[in-house]
Amino acid sequence: MEQSKPEDYVHYHKDGSVWARGQTRDGVPTGYWEWFRRDGVRMRSGYFERGEQVGEWTTYDRNGAIHKVTVIKPGKRS
Repeated sequence: MEQSKPEDYVHYHKDGSVWARGQTRDGVPTGYWEWFRRDGVRMRSGYFERGEQVGEWTTYDRNGAIHKVTVIKPGKRS
């Protein structure tokens, strides 16, 4: 069975600013994703494989500096 092509996905805060962006495949998050605060500062970023968080996920402070990095182990969610 052939996999569908990833589609760009953007979700917005009520005020119209970008809340999250990434890609989905068949409606499931895949690849690199980012979440943002209303002021546009990145809040979190990381990767999905078949809808599951994988690898390093980075949380940023209110100024956009790295606050912490969490490693997601296979089969675990944060």
